[in-house]
Amino acid sequence: MTGGILGFLGGIGLFLFGMETMTAALRSLAGEGLRRWLLRMTRTPLRGAVSGAAITAMVQSSTAVTIMAIGFVGAGLLSFGQSLGVLFGANVGTTVTGWIVAMVGIKLKLGTLALPLLFLAALGGIFGEGRLARWCRMLAGLSLLFIGLDLMQSSVAGIEGLITPDQLPGDGWTGRLLMVLLGLGLAAIMHSSSAGVAMALVFLGSGTISFPQAAAAVIGLDLGTTLTGIMASAGGGVEMRRTALANLLFNIGTAVMAFPLLDLAVPVLHATFLAQDDQTALVLFHTLFNLVGALVFLPLTARFARLVERLVPERPVTLAAALEPGLLSDPGTALDAAVRTADAMAVAAGIALSAALAPRDRRDPGPLAALPDQLDPALRRLETWLSRLHVPPDRPEELARMSALMHLTDHLARLSARAREAERIAHLADSPRLARPARAVAASLRKRPRPDQARRLVERVQGFARQHRRGALLREHAGLIELSDVFRETDALRWLDRVADHAERIAHYRALAMGPSR
Repeated sequence: MTGGILGFLGGIGLFLFGMETMTAALRSLAGEGLRRWLLRMTRTPLRGAVSGAAITAMVQSSTAVTIMAIGFVGAGLLSFGQSLGVLFGANVGTTVTGWIVAMVGIKLKLGTLALPLLFLAALGGIFGEGRLARWCRMLAGLSLLFIGLDLMQSSVAGIEGLITPDQLPGDGWTGRLLMVLLGLGLAAIMHSSSAGVAMALVFLGSGTISFPQAAAAVIGLDLGTTLTGIMASAGGGVEMRRTALANLLFNIGTAVMAFPLLDLAVPVLHATFLAQDDQTALVLFHTLFNLVGALVFLPLTARFARLVERLVPERPVTLAAALEPGLLSDPGTALDAAVRTADAMAVAAGIALSAALAPRDRRDPGPLAALPDQLDPALRRLETWLSRLHVPPDRPEELARMSALMHLTDHLARLSARAREAERIAHLADSPRLARPARAVAASLRKRPRPDQARRLVERVQGFARQHRRGALLREHAGLIELSDVFRETDALRWLDRVADHAERIAHYRALAMGPSR
């Protein structure tokens, strides 16, 4: 019996490790193209649900897809309501793992056949490079998954006397509720509903548990996966905490709908051509109750979003609020968060400069005086964020975005330094000739122009500055102005020239950092 327990635990460990390895490799293989497709397909909740289900089935990780959606919300590319569709679909897509386990792993028993595949895939993963290594790691993870499942099946005979249907909570409603709680606890401990579903399928096939007990446990497993998101979001921003809460409420709602249908599920599911045995019926039940939950919640998406927004209200937002540590696990999403932060910093600088350069009756130097306290912490966080962000060397699009962000951060740092030159800014604001181009430059920071628009503006401003500088020197030579006034004028013009260049470069690198999908 001890050997059976140890073997079963080892099988679970291999399954979990194989699942993690396969998921990480699939996410890495998907790369930027998958993110672009998800962004294009999430403009409505229904399309978001379909794409969320499809992508989760492809990468075998609802958490990864949810993090992508959070990143899009954080970057301002999607509303929170639109991201909920992805969340609903991801819950449906994650049930595909159960079908793979039931139809391929259990019925075909591929554990032995997976051993030579694991050997070849491990060699490829160790000695290969780039996409070849990722494909090999994916196959190695899949092999470990099947080997672990095979070990669980062969070891379950050794623990038949330890666990029987009679020793588990009974088939009454109280017993089923206890099985839900048991499933919830298992998912919380293993951080994987897929491993829990695999265990339920193995126990169900051996007769260790009955179908209603397994179905109740599967409901609990779905609930248990939400606890990981709740814990991960505890120190995160508003979007992450809202998404985690929405996932919890959605799964609670789905469980409340599915739990009373357990008596009806057995005869109905077994009557279908897809579910002629208990194991297939269980994965069909898992898919159907998640699908029904998504169909019920989809028409209520807008109201559901407002409810979650009331439960998790906005809080004072710093310029670097988008830089949530949980997003670093996905390079594309992390880059989106960095772009949003850099964009917020440029806009804040533009707003402060516009207030300081406004006509005298509307001028407000307060925002400019407060700007360093906003920009400096955000710059430090952004620089730290980029230093922690790892982009694989064989992803040219993401590497190009990373490079653009580094240039963008450099220009923001220099713009922050020039925003402290209050004397030159005041001279520009008081000059009838210089105030207008200075305000145009500040507005270009605030309004996020296209790179070509920013380029035309900087050419006009710099041409004006050169002409005005020559004029100032000629007026001094003719004795019309004092030399000290010439220095003030040329210093202010030099400031305007440099800030205009920063504004154009910020627009240019912002476009590159956003990537070709936007």
